[in-house]
Amino acid sequence: MASRHLPVLVEAVVRWLAPQPGAALFDGTLGGGGHSRALLIAAGGRGRLLAVDRDPAAWERSGLEDAFPEAEVRFLHTRFETALAELVAGRLGGRPFDALLLDLGPSSDQLDDPRRGLSFQVDGPLDMRLDPTTGEPASAWLDRQDEASLSRVLREFGEIPEARRLARRILAARPIVTTTALARLCPARRPGRGGRRHHPATLVFQAIRIAVNGELERLAAAVDDGVRCLAVGGRIAVIAFHSLEDRIVKQALHRLAAPCLCPRDLPACACGRRPVVTLLTRRGVVATEVERDANPRARSARLRVAERTANPFV
Repeated sequence: MASRHLPVLVEAVVRWLAPQPGAALFDGTLGGGGHSRALLIAAGGRGRLLAVDRDPAAWERSGLEDAFPEAEVRFLHTRFETALAELVAGRLGGRPFDALLLDLGPSSDQLDDPRRGLSFQVDGPLDMRLDPTTGEPASAWLDRQDEASLSRVLREFGEIPEARRLARRILAARPIVTTTALARLCPARRPGRGGRRHHPATLVFQAIRIAVNGELERLAAAVDDGVRCLAVGGRIAVIAFHSLEDRIVKQALHRLAAPCLCPRDLPACACGRRPVVTLLTRRGVVATEVERDANPRARSARLRVAERTANPFV
């Protein structure tokens, strides 16, 4: 089945990564293949692409298998964190990458499929796994939680102020096996900034999805590994969709871009550290109004880009 996913910030990704003909490319979240396709076109249809996705259905949906006969295109069914760690360890081979992309959001194909349980807008099993072949569904995960653990997830990953009260309410209603059953337990929320009103289940589903999939656990390490996999002058781009993951990405890139980390009162540098990347988008790139109107899921997207320097990791 062909993908219906619209990639976010695709023009900005191509512009900032600027792949040259024959470039070596890494797409850490293949999704519907839109970013990979655009990058391969920009690279003249040649070069090398390593496409990764934890969803095994992504490869077939992308339609990339025979789309670029002059390119070396390879798909890995795994987490991008795992693929990058394997590359750093030298177990996947290949030369360094010229352009590396991590798109941290689920694809529209996943969100719109009621069998995946990622959206409260359609009724389906409360699954939420980005890789349906491994791990436990959200319904089973909820069955294992106590009030303290669930309230921590809702507070930290959903930034929900009434987390403990909501956790108590959710746990009292177990077993919860459908998306609509969970959505009905979410309280009404006040309008957001500027009068915008979010569905009360939005942050609840986000928080539980992050926990079920362990989305933030190795993100900072993945940014480090991604930079290690770049050629000198190569670029890493990361698209985040909420403040939690964007904060992790921002802090990781700023740390890699920092010069000497010695205390200021030392007379000379003792750490020997030099910037490993140069930040190209200090504030991040957001979607234009036209892009947000065409693709509502681009509204919260923020793109950060950095370029690998010749300085080694210390």
